[in-house]
Amino acid sequence: MLAKADLFARLAEGHAARITVLTPNRRLAQALSADFDAFQTARGLSVWEAADILPFDAWVQRLWEDALYTELGATLPLLLTPAQEQAIWEEILRDAQLLSRAQTAAQCRDAWRLMHAWRIAPGRGGEDAAAFQQWAQQYEKRTQGDIDAARLPDLDFPVKKPNLVVAYAFDIVPPQTREFFARFALAECKPQALPGRVVKTAFPSAKGEIEQAAAWARARLEEGRKRIGVVVPELAQRRKEVLRVFSRVMQPGFNLPGAAPAPQPFNVSLGVPLADYALVDAALRLIQLSFQEIAFAQASRLLRSPFLGGAEAEGARRARLDARLRATLGAGVSLPKLIASIEHAPQLRLLLESVYKTAKETASRQTASSWARHFSALLEAAGFPGERVLDSNEFQTRAKWHETLAELAKLERVARELSIQEAFFLLKNLCADTLFQPESPDAPIQVLGILESAGLRFDCLWVSGLTDEAWPLDARPNPFLALALQKQAGVPHASAETALALDRRITEDWQAAAHEVVFSYPQKHADRDLAPSPLIAGLPEAALEIPAFPRYRDLLFAGRNRVSTEDAKGPAVPAGKVRGGTRVLADQAACPFRAFARWRLAAEGLEAPASGPDAAQRGKLLHALMKHLWTELKGSRNLEQDPAPVIARAAAAAVKESALEGRLAELERLRLAKLAREWLELEKTRSGFEVVAVEEQRSLLVSNLEFSSRIDRMDRLAAGGYALIDYKTGSRVTPKDWDAPRPDDPQLPLYALAAPEALAAVAFARVRPGAMKFFGFSREDRQLPGVKLHRDWPGLLAGWQKEADALGVAFASGEAPVDPKRDLKTCLRCDLQTLCRVYEKFNVLEEIEDEEGAE
Repeated sequence: MLAKADLFARLAEGHAARITVLTPNRRLAQALSADFDAFQTARGLSVWEAADILPFDAWVQRLWEDALYTELGATLPLLLTPAQEQAIWEEILRDAQLLSRAQTAAQCRDAWRLMHAWRIAPGRGGEDAAAFQQWAQQYEKRTQGDIDAARLPDLDFPVKKPNLVVAYAFDIVPPQTREFFARFALAECKPQALPGRVVKTAFPSAKGEIEQAAAWARARLEEGRKRIGVVVPELAQRRKEVLRVFSRVMQPGFNLPGAAPAPQPFNVSLGVPLADYALVDAALRLIQLSFQEIAFAQASRLLRSPFLGGAEAEGARRARLDARLRATLGAGVSLPKLIASIEHAPQLRLLLESVYKTAKETASRQTASSWARHFSALLEAAGFPGERVLDSNEFQTRAKWHETLAELAKLERVARELSIQEAFFLLKNLCADTLFQPESPDAPIQVLGILESAGLRFDCLWVSGLTDEAWPLDARPNPFLALALQKQAGVPHASAETALALDRRITEDWQAAAHEVVFSYPQKHADRDLAPSPLIAGLPEAALEIPAFPRYRDLLFAGRNRVSTEDAKGPAVPAGKVRGGTRVLADQAACPFRAFARWRLAAEGLEAPASGPDAAQRGKLLHALMKHLWTELKGSRNLEQDPAPVIARAAAAAVKESALEGRLAELERLRLAKLAREWLELEKTRSGFEVVAVEEQRSLLVSNLEFSSRIDRMDRLAAGGYALIDYKTGSRVTPKDWDAPRPDDPQLPLYALAAPEALAAVAFARVRPGAMKFFGFSREDRQLPGVKLHRDWPGLLAGWQKEADALGVAFASGEAPVDPKRDLKTCLRCDLQTLCRVYEKFNVLEEIEDEEGAE
């Protein structure tokens, strides 16, 4: 057993000592190298030989590589890459009935690794173990002449051995590793236990716990501590939250517009999948678009990506193109359809045409290496990665992307010829499985997961999230190896006992990892009470004095350097025709700013194409159906005849007028026909009527402004007078929508004001399967089924006129305050929130009931 100081003294002798230090993981190797460099610096040296410190797995692979270049190298088996191993397992599982072949293959790889590392014989156990034994036999047969990482330590390497191998901070040594160490002169070294203060503390929530941990880390940094650790057990799941909180605490103005990026004093250990990086996402989407449809949202990101050629010069044009295409393209976008839709972006069109040409110049099935070259050619044709200079992170990401393409090419050794779909699926999975983090300067604060913290030493350490539910970790045995054999071998986390023993040792190591150690846990999760982990239950509880670091917004508000300007009124509207028709007054009633922004500023939200007709499209289909239906039927007299032919023609005509195609169009035609049959059954219960107008345009003069209106339908009643009918599909249609002030749906009252004097009824026609009904008011009783008698008919019309005049005057005078009638409920289906900033007026955390309104 070597002390750490003695180890560094021997390493200081240089390569002549021929000492190799091995660690369980890469982060510990980097930390130990940094400690050795600090040791040499403290001795007054400015130059020294780098110590040979590396992870165990990397050392075994290096021995194989060294042996490969000896005289016996030709006899060595070739080492499979992780991607090649995965591909072989997936090929073996091709005929198995599995929910996820890739996930099962990954579990088989893990079982194969455990089997060799812990010397577990396969076969005993249930059906899963028996199946794995058969698959393992096939895998072993398929890999004859090759070797994988699981079996590499069992290989006898014909290389010169170091004088001494030092195993640093090895807590768990599987039998395979122990046997491998036995071939060398071995010494052990363990991190020094640091005496200090260890306490536990609690916080109301997990979010508050992380915020306090970040504030604590900043306070310790300002005190002059050099090495500060924060352990977050669920770091992979909470990485974005942790980054956001630590960035805000360490540098409050980090995300201000125009702020230059500055290095942060912290580093988060875990990377993210390579596929999540914008550069790689753009590359994958472009490759996918070359051979199949992609979702419009993906195509939209690709159009606006800075990683396509010409993105800098045509950026504004491509943004406007994206906005236009949202209204013309469907939910799925193919490359030919996209090229045909491009206007006013000539460089983009040329690049995509080049991509299309390159895509056509390839065989249907090729080797993995051929597909890797083809994918690179597609990206080159698109001008990837754009003309602007990549920053450091993007440059490193592109290098990692090229490495991943090389990994795809290496699959040629183990995979058959592939279709482009299969090759792309492999590449996409490689990017999803590859965790990547660009290199950055050393930082004094390290945010770590559980495994990354093993063996490290700090000036101060905070370990968060230690509730009784989270720590110790649950047992996670591999399903393809018999549980009894895993427990017998001592596989960590194979059982509750081994998991508890390992996590207890990790907890004890944390307690000795710094002079100040804080264990924390949240007291609540949602409505559930949480208790501290039993592994820290005996530690003293203490309240920490953590300074409050205000947020940037708090400082701004505290400064009260604000200027308020009352700007709720725009210029008056000149007399004449107004764009938008009666929809203008409906918006004015809902929120004056909405009417001003939509109909005077022409502000529109970006559409999001759906996979089928949305509510607005279905509303248009309904109106078209009814127009064609009553144009032929004309009234109640023809309802006695079989309406089936008329219904079929009306449904077909309505669908033809829409942009629907293929199977979707057929489904809508059937839906409309069913809807019409059910509605006509209600119409048959009415007394005689004649349809005198469908979708008829009228003009309405309000406050010297001319608003166009379109009446859905007007019937001449046999009892005398006319009935106005407005089609709706919403479930909550009610005449209360016409109530003053500021009626929720003023359109039908406005139509009534433009109708003949002999108006006898106004009604909503709710055309909804299983809930067909008329709602409204009539001048006399029983004019329409379900429509109520209004005893003050002239007063009703006069009230509507008064409300129309009030809305018209307000719009004409330029009234435009942000004043939604029902507070945030009115804003739920509005797309102008970023323009009006309504959430600065109302509490964004207020609960809102999402009421389904009429369409």
